Amino acid sequence: MSNSVKKAVVLLSGGLDSSTVLAIAQSQGYQCYALSFDYGQKQKSELASAALVAAQFKAIEHRVMNISLADIGGSALTDANIDVPDFVESDEIPITYVPARNTIFLSYALAWAEVLDCQNIFIGINALDYSGYPDCRQAYIDAFEVMANLATKQSVEGQKISIHTPLIQLNKAQIIQLGLSLGVDYKHTTSCYQANDKGEACGVCDACEYRKLGFLNAKISDPTRYQH
Repeated sequence: MSNSVKKAVVLLSGGLDSSTVLAIAQSQGYQCYALSFDYGQKQKSELASAALVAAQFKAIEHRVMNISLADIGGSALTDANIDVPDFVESDEIPITYVPARNTIFLSYALAWAEVLDCQNIFIGINALDYSGYPDCRQAYIDAFEVMANLATKQSVEGQKISIHTPLIQLNKAQIIQLGLSLGVDYKHTTSCYQANDKGEACGVCDACEYRKLGFLNAKISDPTRYQH
């Protein structure tokens, strides 16, 4: 049986969206347990950003799980044989899509939530300013939540699990404005798919383009450190 303390597992990549979600969960009174992944991504600087953000928002604990999606490959973010492309307007799912990434990440979050006697998981997916990934849609989240409530001990014993997606219908400008109101310092976040070891962004990938447009549309000075 759960106690009265509100707990949440928050998936934290160290990027703009997930950092905002951690701030939201904390502002709503949750004790936050931040979960990041060293999953074989080419750039690791996002993990340093995640640690900074977790400390800023006083996460009870910040764990980094080591898994290797690079062993599977098939994505420009994990496969050494596939280059990260420059941003191009397209209706196709880009090669930066990492197969089943959110399903894998949410499954780890679900397992940790069970151990913590926690029924709330927060994830920073967005269905407006994004690259069209299939695991960033509300229908996907709804299906995962149904599965989670069939598959776990705490759910069958009466503790319903909820997957929270507070950014899903916000554009990047709205996310930035919300995050700033909650104290997020975006200069400490890393969104770039190929940031260097210093966390400096390339400025030309999908993630950089959506981030730049977000600050532009929000009429906020972009604090991102670029390589060029």
